Amino acid sequence: MDKPGEQGKNKVGLSRQLGLFDSTMVMVGIVIGSGIFLTTGIMANHIPSAGLILIAWIVGGLLTLAGALTYAELGAAMPEAGGQYVYIREAYGPLPGFLFGWILFLVYMTGGIAGLALAFSLYFGRFFPSLSTDTIILSQTFNIFSHPVRYSLSAGQVVGVVVIIVLSIFNYIGLAFGKFIQNVFTVLKIGSILAIITLGFTIGKGTAVNFSLNPAGISFSQLIFGFGVALIAVIWAFDGWNNVNFVAGEIKNPKRNLPLALILGTLGITALYVLVNYIYLYALPIPEMAGVERIAEKASGALFGVSSGVLISVAITISIFGSINGSILAGPRVYYAMARDKLFFRKVSQVHPRFRTPGFAILIQAIWASILALIGTFEQMFTFAMFIAIIFWIAATASVFTLRKKFPDLPRPYKTLGYPVVPIIFILTSFAILLNTLIQKPVESLAGLGFTALGIPVYFYWRRKGRQNLDKSHPQEN
Repeated sequence: MDKPGEQGKNKVGLSRQLGLFDSTMVMVGIVIGSGIFLTTGIMANHIPSAGLILIAWIVGGLLTLAGALTYAELGAAMPEAGGQYVYIREAYGPLPGFLFGWILFLVYMTGGIAGLALAFSLYFGRFFPSLSTDTIILSQTFNIFSHPVRYSLSAGQVVGVVVIIVLSIFNYIGLAFGKFIQNVFTVLKIGSILAIITLGFTIGKGTAVNFSLNPAGISFSQLIFGFGVALIAVIWAFDGWNNVNFVAGEIKNPKRNLPLALILGTLGITALYVLVNYIYLYALPIPEMAGVERIAEKASGALFGVSSGVLISVAITISIFGSINGSILAGPRVYYAMARDKLFFRKVSQVHPRFRTPGFAILIQAIWASILALIGTFEQMFTFAMFIAIIFWIAATASVFTLRKKFPDLPRPYKTLGYPVVPIIFILTSFAILLNTLIQKPVESLAGLGFTALGIPVYFYWRRKGRQNLDKSHPQEN
């Protein structure tokens, strides 16, 4: 096993092409997808208070910042492809690291890409109805173990697969292409959100926001419980902040740029989220937004007129497209790192000699994500994975303590601001969210543990296969 921070010796390796701006755009582009345009109405169902809704977004931003400050130390000390996989592997051993990569590939990253691709096709279909998810092009009933199972394929699913394949091809033929798409679409999505905020403050026709913490007079226990549920929605909207660490092996001067990208990205996202939510609350009183899924469209309609909904749909489509590209760019670097440790297909560890990308890793991710998009039933699996993802967040954050003891002489150009309080806050808060998820969704949570446990025999298979390959390459001399 390599020492932390030590790159493997391949004939062709990944090249450092991402500057500070590129790295920040990767982080911001992945995080800002569809969540900010959809979650606030759902939150209003649980906490009918404008003040608490804004506090929830601030708390979510501070929690993300605590995680980012901790991951910044880990990334600067071990600026390798794979990010979180590397930290968990070095702190706890190869099995926990593999299980993280296993669930990432099986459901979490690929399922997220598939879900975003279908969300893209949903909004894309508003402009081209014949290509929407409502347009069924195939419907067939299959008998599986004497049980009829009906499968329908929509035009929207095909559009989603096409988007996955096209973006994967661009990322395959060069990081320069991938980062260019990421930069352009992230700038566009930031610009569209800033436009909503600016126009809302200047020409929007809203009403004064009531910042009372409990205007509906509900019980304290209901308020606390509702805040916890709402916070889960906020965490979902911030999800993906740690994915920039996956591409640490391709960031220029990572000891400086990776921490800065994490911190600047988190602060920028939090500011955008809080301001745009203020505009939602300015546009609509709590009773009118409670339960509304497409809150951005309804709020813009109230502020600027019904016709503005089309512009919001364009903004959401752009936002989702950029998020898909960022996920496609980041995910393969984890599979690449696993393969270098002989815990995945050997070919996944290869870097394309011309394009300098983990081409085969990008390919298999595209294939599996496309299959999930075509199946269209991965949503529950993704819910399983979220529970496990929080566990691995906690494990990776706690690794900052383990690695300081295990490798005290490891150069740490950046050390976690507020250590040890900041990582402890992140761990305790994440654990509370984890416990709440277990209570609210016990079946999905336990299923997530089951999916993760399935990776244990797979891990031992790859370990045995890796040893066999090593024996073949170094036969004993007679």
